[in-house]
Amino acid sequence: MITSRNSVFGLAILLSLAGCADQESQAILDESVSAVEVDFETQLQLQLLEAKPGDVIDIPAGTYALYRGLSLSVDGVTIRGAGMDKTILSFKEQVSGAEGLLVTANDFTIEDLAIEDAKGDALKINESKNVIIRRVRTEWTNGPDTANGAYGIYPVQTENTLIDEVVAIGASDAGIYVGQSKNVVVRNSRAEYNVAGIEIENTFDADVFDNVAINNTGGILVFNMPNLSQEGARTRIFRNLVHNNNTDNFAAPGGAVAGVPAGSGIVINSNDEVEIFENDLAGNDTAHIIISSVFSTNYSSRETASAFDPYPETLYIHDNRYEGGGTSPDTLELKALKLAMFGLTGSFPNVIWDGFLNPEKAVDGKLPPALNFCIAGEPETQLLNVDGPGGYANPTLEQSQFQCRHEPLPPVQLSI
Repeated sequence: MITSRNSVFGLAILLSLAGCADQESQAILDESVSAVEVDFETQLQLQLLEAKPGDVIDIPAGTYALYRGLSLSVDGVTIRGAGMDKTILSFKEQVSGAEGLLVTANDFTIEDLAIEDAKGDALKINESKNVIIRRVRTEWTNGPDTANGAYGIYPVQTENTLIDEVVAIGASDAGIYVGQSKNVVVRNSRAEYNVAGIEIENTFDADVFDNVAINNTGGILVFNMPNLSQEGARTRIFRNLVHNNNTDNFAAPGGAVAGVPAGSGIVINSNDEVEIFENDLAGNDTAHIIISSVFSTNYSSRETASAFDPYPETLYIHDNRYEGGGTSPDTLELKALKLAMFGLTGSFPNVIWDGFLNPEKAVDGKLPPALNFCIAGEPETQLLNVDGPGGYANPTLEQSQFQCRHEPLPPVQLSI
């Protein structure tokens, strides 16, 4: 049984009734609080170490100071708190460990608790199958800061992963990140004041829906990065609120998301077969939807494997709703381009594209139908080709070329 910090309240009452001097009472109380915290950490570490498949580790309401990272490597374990605002694991004084909690186990569930102020990533789940992350909050309570941990909720190289009703705040890379994985659902969640709100990277078959991504640098990102264990494809982004993602980029220099412009709603980079539909996008100051290749990133000069496909293809954008946006783009190049094309009071269109396409697949300088970017059900939406290959010299505003449809992607089916 894990002891709650709240149990020291009874001691405080007893000290008061005993008539101890104020300073003496406080000293005894402080020592008791410290002892409870150490005892809690020791008990929790021991439970994680000695856990057996099927165990449920219940953590009662309370705020618990932890000084070392936690880890779990036993399959079939559930960690459960009393609520994401009631059971709080605080790593503000963490002195060891690269994460708040590291899990390398299958059939894992974590729910109803918060992980705050981790030294590194808050919750990392590595090489696991059948993962449920439900009603978990990860947060850096000092607000956006480059010194914050990189990732809030961070499953990587997983299969069958459900992320549901979570909250992620303040990550210096991505609040909710899924990388190099297969079969993923991210739903009913909120990402706020991260560099990347929600990021799907090098992952096959992901559904991202009914989420709120606000006040991040970029709201929802779907990337393929070079030199990783797999590329990815087939992501559906739908029924999300993607609003006011204009927070200045506070990522550590050199990282992939350090190059994401503030004011980005949804960003697709070097990824194929992405369907974006029925989202509400508003107030994203650079553009609501940005399509780009590796050649427009801050890591474009890195050596990449020859098999890596840097070009985004077969994108289907339809039936989204837009409001405002595009009025104050980030970066000097985009500011100058907006001013030149649309004037001081104008704005970028809903979709902008860096203009890079695979010359070996192009037909008369354009994407063939199977690989094209299709925009449907949005009669007002235009696409701005910023002419990245030509150094922004000949940008073009296009619409008819991209009025087409692709077959919708199938829903992701989780086997958990």
